[in-house]
Amino acid sequence: MKPAILAISAILSLIQSSPSVADNLNGKNLYTQRCAMCHGADIKGTGPLANKSNPRTPDLTTSAFKKRLQDYPGVIVSSVILRPNGDLIPRTLKENGVRIAPYAWKVKDFRDLNDYMTGVISKSR
Repeated sequence: MKPAILAISAILSLIQSSPSVADNLNGKNLYTQRCAMCHGADIKGTGPLANKSNPRTPDLTTSAFKKRLQDYPGVIVSSVILRPNGDLIPRTLKENGVRIAPYAWKVKDFRDLNDYMTGVISKSR
């Protein structure tokens, strides 16, 4: 193949293997709308409701949490969001007069959110 065709092929391969801009935007939008009020824009537990939950909102940039995200992509995020055992998030929101519209989560949403958070965490350390 000609060098120009090889270069285009390599670029297309990179684009296809990396998360799309839409995926990154979806993860960022979900985080901003549904998580940042407690975890903060920096994911360090600095949001306006961080000190109003019991236990306090954790810093998600720690190496332990980063490892959990890498070892179990999407599982940690989905288990917290779906809260199979506990009402900490809805109780904290309700006690502080914060209303968030219900959302029908999809597997792709958990993956996009996981990817967004992993990206923010990797930049913060």
